[in-house]
Amino acid sequence: MATVVLDRELAEQLREERAASGLDRWDEVWEGTYVVTPLPNIEHQEIATGLCAAFATVLDRRQSAVMAGTNVSDREQGWKSNYRCPDAAVYLAGNPAKNCHTHWCGGPDFAVEIVSEDDRSREKIPFYASVGTRELLIVDRYPWALELFRLESGALQSVGVSTLENGQSLSSEVLPFAFRLTAEDDRPSILVTHITDGRTWNV
Repeated sequence: MATVVLDRELAEQLREERAASGLDRWDEVWEGTYVVTPLPNIEHQEIATGLCAAFATVLDRRQSAVMAGTNVSDREQGWKSNYRCPDAAVYLAGNPAKNCHTHWCGGPDFAVEIVSEDDRSREKIPFYASVGTRELLIVDRYPWALELFRLESGALQSVGVSTLENGQSLSSEVLPFAFRLTAEDDRPSILVTHITDGRTWNV
């Protein structure tokens, strides 16, 4: 259930309390509107950590930045007026985005959004396209599915969906990985396969 707070003093108090407690780690600002996102549960965090571990195992840290969460904005100054926080992000050498230390001005080469109940992951797609994100992987869990988007003509276009039923593998053109869902006892697993050498990770 969405809650709109129009009382400025109360809104400022809530933001200060969230900042003081560290609960604002996953909060975002969308064109000046403060968005409190659902806190990631353990499964959510396991997926983000597992994907980043696979990426970091293969990618040279001197030629890339792999992060489980970072601030992405479309501006260097005043960035706190408009930023998003992907669950995972990879910036490769040659990416024109600027590392502003507090945030990136410009999109990652590869981003991941893991869907939680009541969040707005898919509403972030136009923003990610506007900052030049080359590929976006959305991990749905209600029901389970993987969907890969690729930047084409200024928009992030869906290039495939992997479900347990179709078994489709989604190959990145940005990273040397392919992704597909596989069945496990407790929950579906994301099988990450290195396209060149065949190494796999179950996330």
